[in-house]
Parts: sequence; structure tokens; C-alpha cells
Amino acid sequence: MLKIFIFGLLYSLKKFILKYLFLVNNFKFVLEKYKTPGVPMLSFSDYIQIFTAILIIVNPLGAVPVFVSLTEDQTAYERKRIARTAAISVAIALVVASLSGEAVLKFFGISIPSFRIAGGILLLLMAIAMLHAKQLHTKHTPEEAAEAEERDNIAVVPLAIPLMAGPVAISTVIIYSHKVSALIDHLFILGSCLVTALIVWIFLRMAIPIARVLGKTGINVLNRVMGLILSAIAVEFIMEGIRAMWRG
Repeated sequence: MLKIFIFGLLYSLKKFILKYLFLVNNFKFVLEKYKTPGVPMLSFSDYIQIFTAILIIVNPLGAVPVFVSLTEDQTAYERKRIARTAAISVAIALVVASLSGEAVLKFFGISIPSFRIAGGILLLLMAIAMLHAKQLHTKHTPEEAAEAEERDNIAVVPLAIPLMAGPVAISTVIIYSHKVSALIDHLFILGSCLVTALIVWIFLRMAIPIARVLGKTGINVLNRVMGLILSAIAVEFIMEGIRAMWRG
């Protein structure tokens, strides 16, 4: 019965994501009549790639075992509170990165092509770690895990930051935000960050039944599939950065 419920939840989640992408695409066709001349807009395949990349990098499924481990002594009410706080923290971190990330790079004199190559390398390292069913240390080190067990509030650090909204996720959002020009595309990236945070909340709320049904092996298998997709996106990031530097 529990397995049916979990797979039903995952199926409903898939339908929700597809509806979100479909509504955004339809809304985009309406706005194209009023778009600013000379400002390019992304295609539907670009939307799918951006949302998929953000969701896979944040990886709420991969956070389930960590959440279960860190909250094993907590009550059901405390788990719900931690899940809510972690999801809000992920949303804030990603939205702030999207809105102000490029300004921070300009302040430090970092070019977008070089940042894109660096982000792509980080992304590739994360994808390789996922393919080997390991946790990348830029997201969560063993020392941070040990310290987290002693914390009273683990929702923001290390659960939200850096486990989910870590350097890789933040750099990816910054790169995509710089890539787009049209208002609808910027709004889509912000919406993708918020929808991803909502999915984080759902997965953490359902962490114990998900971990019980899928088990460590099931989660690792899904992580490997997501790692394969992520590695292709990482290579594209690196190649785009190299091409931009070559032209510049």
C-alpha cells in the first residue's frame, strides 16, 4: 500500500512539472506578440533543460537519506518544521542568486565565460559523484555532517545550504540568468527555483516513507540516471564558456 502511494506521488509530481512547463510555454506564446524587438526568447526545449538542470542539481531525492539521518531523534512536528524551513531557505538562496549573482561577479571582475567553465567543471564533478552514488564534498563534507548532528536547527545549514542550494546550484542559476534576456525567461528561472523548492518540501515531508520504499539502492539508481543527464549539461556549459572566451 505504501509503495502504491509513493509511486502515485511521483506520478502526480511528474504531471505537475509537465503542466508547469506547458503553462509557461503557452504563456510565452501570448507574450511573444508584445515582446521587445531584437530581444531573443528561449525555446521550449531550453525551458526543459533549465528546469531539469536546477531540479537535478538541487537533488531533493538525494537529500532524503541525509534528512532521515539528521532528524531520526526528532518528532513528526519537528520534521515538518525542518522540511518547511529548508525548502524556504533553498528558494531564497536560488532566487537571490538569480537576481544578484551577475552583479556580484561584476564586482569581483569575473567574466561570465570563465565562470561558466568553472561552473561546468563543478557540475561535471557533481555528475561523476552521482554516477558513483557518492556525495560531492562541495555540497556536504563529513565534518559538516558530524557538526550537523550536534545542531539544534539543521534546516538552513547544512540541509538547505550547502547540501541542496550549494555552490553548484547557485552557479548554475547565475549562468542561466545571464544567458537569458527576455522578461518571461527571467520569470521562468525564478519560477523554476520556486517550483524546485516546493518539490524539496514535498520530498522532505515524505522522506521517511520514500526512504522506506525506495531504499538506499533505489535512491542510488535514480541518482545515477540523473547524474548521466547532468554530465551532458555540464559538458555543454564548459563548451559554451570556451566558445565565448575564444570569440572574446
